[in-house]
Order: sequence, then C-alpha cells, then structure tokens
Amino acid sequence: MPLVLSLSLPNVLLVSPRAPFPFPYGGFVWYNLAHESIPEPNAFRTSIGMLQKFVEEVKKGYPVDTERLLLLGFSQGTVMAYATALLDPKSFLGVAALSGYIPDRSGLPLKLTNLNGFPVFISHGTDDPIIPVRLGREASELLKRARATVTYREYPMGHEVTENTMRDLSGWSRNILS
Repeated sequence: MPLVLSLSLPNVLLVSPRAPFPFPYGGFVWYNLAHESIPEPNAFRTSIGMLQKFVEEVKKGYPVDTERLLLLGFSQGTVMAYATALLDPKSFLGVAALSGYIPDRSGLPLKLTNLNGFPVFISHGTDDPIIPVRLGREASELLKRARATVTYREYPMGHEVTENTMRDLSGWSRNILS
C-alpha cells in the first residue's frame, strides 16, 4: 500500500484487500501453487470469488466511478488482478501487473481474445528468483495476441518494486486515468 500511495494520483480512491489464507512464515497468501505458475485450484477459486465480491462491495459502498476501475497487484496480487480482470474485462479500465503471471492454466474461463485496446502495464525484474521473467514476457505476448494495449517494462531487479517501476507505473496510470 505505501508503494501505491507514492503514485500521488489525484482524485483516486485506493483500496487494498488482504489475501485470505495465513502464510506459515507470517503474512497472508491468496493461494498455494499446484505447479509452477498453476495456482492450487480450490484455494484459487475461493480467492477469486472473494476478490470479485470485494470489488462489488467497493462499487456499492464507495463513491467510485465504475468506468475507471484499475486493478493493480504485485506477485500473487498480480495473478489475482489478471484473473479478476480477464474474467470480466469490460468491468475494468485496465490492469497494472507487477512481477506476476497470467493464470492461463488455472482452468478459469479467462478472456484472452478480443481485448481490443484494454490497457495493461506489466513490470518484471530480469533477476526475479520467485516468478521468472519469462512468465512476465509470456503474459505480455498473450495480451498482445488478444489485442490488449500492453506497456511492458523489465528492470534489473529481483522480486521487488523499485523507484523506476513506480515512476513508469505513475506515468502509465496518469495517462490511463486522464
């Protein structure tokens, strides 16, 4: 949340759901992995349902312009943002995906065709030991084939968000929201 607040976007309401499952070493997760880039199906579907409900509650409970909803995530949050947006792309203005992947092998009916200009910002570290950069590149290619408007950035970093990421994300966000 502090990173997103650093974007300093005017007239923007930022909300951040907490992942539902406790992580054994502290914190929370949205799901465990079944295999590389394949979330464990039961927890993943539960989490997607919870996130979809959260988005609907935000729409009803806050003064938001439902035509200008952007999803942003880091790591598992990116996977969740992709899944939520790609299940119903017409409900969102775009997605900012930081160091994640599209869960295209999850069994969910993701819409990966006819995205016709749907804006997506992707950032990934070239030295990411958690989610390999090839998965960020694959996400970019999948979205481009679906005719989304993709802004893809790689940075010499690991599994993290840097000032350069935030600068580029801020510029992209301002452009999308203007």
